[in-house]
Amino acid sequence: MALTFLRGIQLNPSMLYPSSYFARKHGVLYCCMRSAQTQTATQEKEQTKLKVSTQSQPKAVDKFLKDFEAVIGIETHVQLSTLTKAFCSCPYNYGSPPNTSVCPVCMGLPGALPVLNSKVIECAVRVGLALNCKLSLNSKFDRKQYFYPDLPKGYQISQFDIPIASDGYLDVDLPLEYGGGHRKFGITRVHMEEDAGKLLHTDGGSYSQVDLNRAGVPLLEIVSEPDMRTGIEAAEYAAELQRLVRYLGVGNGNMQEGSLRCDVNISVRPIGQLEFGTKVEIKNLNSFSSMSRAIDYEISRQVELHNQGQIDQIVQETRLWEEGAQKTVTMRKKEGLADYRYFPEPDLPGVTLTEEYVNSIRESLPELPEDKRRRYEKMGLSMQDVLFLANDINIADFFDTTTAGGADIKLAANWIMGDIAAYMKNEKVTINEIKLTPQELGELIASIKDETISGKIGKEILFELIAKGGTVKGLIKEKDLVQIVDTAEIEKMVDKVIADSPKQLEQYRGGKTKLQGYFAGQVMKESKGKANPKLLNKILSEKLNAKN
Repeated sequence: MALTFLRGIQLNPSMLYPSSYFARKHGVLYCCMRSAQTQTATQEKEQTKLKVSTQSQPKAVDKFLKDFEAVIGIETHVQLSTLTKAFCSCPYNYGSPPNTSVCPVCMGLPGALPVLNSKVIECAVRVGLALNCKLSLNSKFDRKQYFYPDLPKGYQISQFDIPIASDGYLDVDLPLEYGGGHRKFGITRVHMEEDAGKLLHTDGGSYSQVDLNRAGVPLLEIVSEPDMRTGIEAAEYAAELQRLVRYLGVGNGNMQEGSLRCDVNISVRPIGQLEFGTKVEIKNLNSFSSMSRAIDYEISRQVELHNQGQIDQIVQETRLWEEGAQKTVTMRKKEGLADYRYFPEPDLPGVTLTEEYVNSIRESLPELPEDKRRRYEKMGLSMQDVLFLANDINIADFFDTTTAGGADIKLAANWIMGDIAAYMKNEKVTINEIKLTPQELGELIASIKDETISGKIGKEILFELIAKGGTVKGLIKEKDLVQIVDTAEIEKMVDKVIADSPKQLEQYRGGKTKLQGYFAGQVMKESKGKANPKLLNKILSEKLNAKN
């Protein structure tokens, strides 16, 4: 019956809704709703006029925070990379035409019943364990009641009083350019829920179109403790969460696609005061740098109001970050705590985990970013190297595979962070898309160390391996690149260059010793870059400084 009904939706939408609620654009069906004009500008005018400079925000924040302390917490929504949605068999692919991946369940049609995707539970347990949380072996789903145009059922299936994981923490290493150091931020809870649809706003602002493709996509909401004090700490916390979900393979964490969404709660209080100030929520943060700047601006705004004796102007509200204007603006006021009228979801059974199930997932966890960073430190790498290599799981795997074959640890790190990273940036490719393999990078490093080839020739080979593939030994043989280490052969080339450069020789012996570089370059040119640099410089120095 449900399938027959769904066919009816696809063939004739007017069976369900009056035609005025639908619009067709490029052959795709949209559900439309009328909306009031945006009130942001009006709300801003009503606020007390306050100017906070957006220039040099970190310096301004440092100045303001001499007498105040910021308190920051983050609610993060992680979209899970499951094949189907949380409670139905619809797939979800970012960028699909609107309303092409929907069914009676995710559209909230009467009589449609949800069936839990077991992969959602597995992902939640993986994240809970990785965040050092206590798992609830018996949890449940709840209905969270609220109205919003892109929430077709009129409620969201979520978790309320018994989240699947709670009381954890996340370890974060701050970048050296921001002073470095290690932080541990508390995790209040991790719970499962479904996503809502998406409103597509028109340019005129007179109406919005509803795309329900995203409705029912599984999410994990990760709520932090209010442990952060600066924009940098908050941004690095969020970046570490992104790193974690990618390492675990539970989501892609792309902020631009909405796969990782962070809502930041900020308040300020005089130093020494135990009571929290009035909390303000910031949305519309689509990058970590935007998050840091938005927090710094909001801290400055609130502290300025404190200093002006206008604390009553700091109200509980949701504000948006405007990237162009580099400031936060009012989105909506919060008159009080929302009454979501939670009650247990009657259409889903409780979630029961066994110790065996949890242990099997625990044993399958990969090496996590924090553990990888500590291991790299023990290998003798600098913190700069550690943070770069562990940032991307694919780069870390490439490095680990290279060194597992016996390659020099520091040289492998240098090649990956230097020439290979530069190539990937210029060509806009990932390390999985280049032709170079970890085994051949190890072979290249070994060939330079045992002086089979010079470092200069090594670079030339590297770029060919990255772009076209192949083997180090094959390229050395094909191009006849074996380094010349025969003393007599190098001496002949040095004698020829000196004989051909009498003027430079006279200048050198007259005190212009920097000309040794000129002679070395000429010999390298003569040898087509194959002369051993160390042996070449030794012979050249002896010849140039020999008495007539």
